[in-house]
Amino acid sequence: MTREEILQIIEDKNIQFFRLQFVDILGFMKNVAIPKSQIGKALDGDMMFDGSSIDGFVRINESDMYLKPDYSTFTVLPWRNKDGIAAARIICDVYKPDGTPFSGCPRNNLKRVLAEAKELGYTMNVGTEAEFFLFERDEDGLPTTITNDTAGYFSLDPDDMANDCRREIIETLEKMGYEIEASHHEVAEGQHEINFKYADALAAADNTVTFKWVVKSVAAKYGLHATFMPKPIFGINGSGMHTNQSLFNLDGTNAFFDESGPLKLSKTCYSYIAGLLKNARAFAAVTNPLVNSYKRLVPGYEAPVYSAWSASNRSALIRIPASRGMGTRTELRCPDPACNPYLAFAMMLSAGLDGVKNNLTPPPEVKHDIFEMTGAEMAAENITTLPANLKEAIEEFKAAELSKTALGPHIYEKYIVAKEKEWDSFRTCVTDWELEKYLTIY
Repeated sequence: MTREEILQIIEDKNIQFFRLQFVDILGFMKNVAIPKSQIGKALDGDMMFDGSSIDGFVRINESDMYLKPDYSTFTVLPWRNKDGIAAARIICDVYKPDGTPFSGCPRNNLKRVLAEAKELGYTMNVGTEAEFFLFERDEDGLPTTITNDTAGYFSLDPDDMANDCRREIIETLEKMGYEIEASHHEVAEGQHEINFKYADALAAADNTVTFKWVVKSVAAKYGLHATFMPKPIFGINGSGMHTNQSLFNLDGTNAFFDESGPLKLSKTCYSYIAGLLKNARAFAAVTNPLVNSYKRLVPGYEAPVYSAWSASNRSALIRIPASRGMGTRTELRCPDPACNPYLAFAMMLSAGLDGVKNNLTPPPEVKHDIFEMTGAEMAAENITTLPANLKEAIEEFKAAELSKTALGPHIYEKYIVAKEKEWDSFRTCVTDWELEKYLTIY
């Protein structure tokens, strides 16, 4: 889409308000709203903002930042049309005053890693499957963990208000250009999943943050609270973000597919799998970024805990979906939807390319249920576990050279500061569990 085409749509749709969007290092969408009179200036990349106000960006003495829009992300917001007056958004990259990309911008960083992959002869395609819960709000409008459905996996509860909400989410996404492939109720009560078509990694990251924003916005219209928190309720399944990924050659062929290879997978695919397995403990702090993330990564709730791969075994960290040819891909099952997709994709791609560049070979496929294996059986097959908590994940992240090369020194350092602060806050907090366990008996 060109600047002129965007300006024409703005006139045709009577767009009076424009949102310039970007994300911080933790993946939170930031927004600068401008009136129609400033749209031309914004499209030229001349809009400034105070970067020192964004946690993890810059110091106060180097605060001026510019927002450079990516025209391909322009879209009209279907739910913001009121009395014939519409609004639109565009996703931006953050630049420094000297005209160079800001290294602390997650989107810029992913572009950098993708450029390195292209030098090796590859592009990356990604498809995310972000699960979420729809909860009721209380009389004050605050979110609860109460759901009004009793449905299960693929079920349909005719009295479930969330069905209408999910339908409107899909309709909204389709109006914004998404190709929706499927939607369904997930395993837990109140849990849902909407799958949309894969895209190149940068567009997939844009799509994922936009998807989360749309889900929350539409849910609010129904008086519901949508959450991508990994484990909001103890004792039931948490929400994952299974991430399907593949490398394509620059001629457009799938680098993971080999008609004559074992399982019809190429040497590149096997090496990529090996790289993901080798670095899984290092990237967990990014793919599973919260204290709460590790309440999901426990045996018994379909979440992967063990570093292994399989063509069909869903207890493994990496699964190979059945599709072959252009659809050949790996599915990494540990990420959760609280992650920053720009950083997560950069870490996963760097991990996989580590395997490709070094011709790594993965261990044999694990075909039986790992949850039923003993410790000795897992050790015999060299199956390791993911970090047990955020603290352990942070230490693995800090120790891996991959972390700094994948994220760059700025994001690497700021991310560690943010996550260590989060862990320390959790570590020193007195929880309800402790009060119930100890208060009356000690």
